[in-house]
Amino acid sequence: MPAAGRDERQGPTFIRPLVDFLHTEAAGGVVLVAATVVALVWANSPWDAGYETLWDTRLAVSIGGRTLDLDLRGWVTEGLMALFFLVVGLEIKRELVEGELQDPRQALLPAVAAAGGMAVPAALYLGLNAGGKGSAGWGIPMATDIAMAIGVLSLLGSRVPASLKLFLLALAIVDDIGAVLVIALAYTEHIDVPALVAAAGMVAAVAGLRVGRVRAHTPFAVLGAGLWLALHEAGLHATLAGVVMGLLAPTRPARQPELVDAAELADVSSPEAARQTVTLARESVSVVEWLEHRLHPWTGFVIVPLFALANAGIPLRGGVLGDAVRSPVAAGVVLGLVVGKPLGIVSATWLAVRFGRARLPAGAAWRGIMAVGAMAGIGFTVSILVAGLAFDDPGRVDEAKLAILAASVLAALGGLGLTAAAHPERSR
Repeated sequence: MPAAGRDERQGPTFIRPLVDFLHTEAAGGVVLVAATVVALVWANSPWDAGYETLWDTRLAVSIGGRTLDLDLRGWVTEGLMALFFLVVGLEIKRELVEGELQDPRQALLPAVAAAGGMAVPAALYLGLNAGGKGSAGWGIPMATDIAMAIGVLSLLGSRVPASLKLFLLALAIVDDIGAVLVIALAYTEHIDVPALVAAAGMVAAVAGLRVGRVRAHTPFAVLGAGLWLALHEAGLHATLAGVVMGLLAPTRPARQPELVDAAELADVSSPEAARQTVTLARESVSVVEWLEHRLHPWTGFVIVPLFALANAGIPLRGGVLGDAVRSPVAAGVVLGLVVGKPLGIVSATWLAVRFGRARLPAGAAWRGIMAVGAMAGIGFTVSILVAGLAFDDPGRVDEAKLAILAASVLAALGGLGLTAAAHPERSR
């Protein structure tokens, strides 16, 4: 209830990008876990045939002389997940321009930590799989799932310093940049050059619209869809279109918020005034913030859980668990995520601080950095995506997925324990 005597119409409420992002990630992580449990139960229930039948359903779309034919799982993984990567691209752009990664000195620590957290897990994985049939999966343990990691960290509430949450967020964002590069460069077998040229033309057209200060959203949406199709035809993972469009989005609003008259913004006295209010509100917020505010709930609560529902349904019968226990692929994934992530992050952070290149986040101690390192071992979404790209053998993909699930649980439990031990004095 509002406080007595308070004027409820004292002015507009503006979007709070970082706060909204963290809250949505935390809540979305809970929905993601629930979708994962549903997928596992469904795939191992008496109705398991319906699970595979649903996601193997083919859906074809004809555009001109070309037909795009994917199963339902493919439409979720390559189609809807492009929106997830669009939000990732938007957050990367915002952090680079005006967030935690804006100041090179401030960005150095999470960047170095993320690099260590990607290199060491890949090295440990290859230590068990180099030269073997599973060697292509080295990119699987490199990823950090922002939604799950932030969601788990939020369980401790105010016990965790805000600076440590921002450090984990910045680290995970740099980690996402690395994952995008790995997907683009390492898991692309064949490039269709004409389609790639068409994709470059789409990017140039988007840049041209920005130079021309075009504000209408429709041309950008059409070009974004064209870029997705061109990248798909080129042989690249089409979700990269989302990252590209996010990075190209403007971070400066058409109108500076401090120059907007609050009374004019709150005027809905007539239909015309209401329309002007909507226009004024949109122009006082950057495209990056507006799109992230509108799309993030959809990706966090619908698209990513759908991805988990489509990909986490691993049948556990027929010796699958036994095969996974004996699999060097599974061992490499678990070792990389549970041991390699914290080892790489803490080691890289220690080196950066030791040589005077960076300082620990305010209010954080080394135990807190260790906790963040453990939490970053929650790979899940992007790790599952990379597993599907790395292997053609469905059995090996299932082994990797089981290992990702097991490692994510272990990383979450380890991160919670270390965080609680590092900050016992903070009240919830």
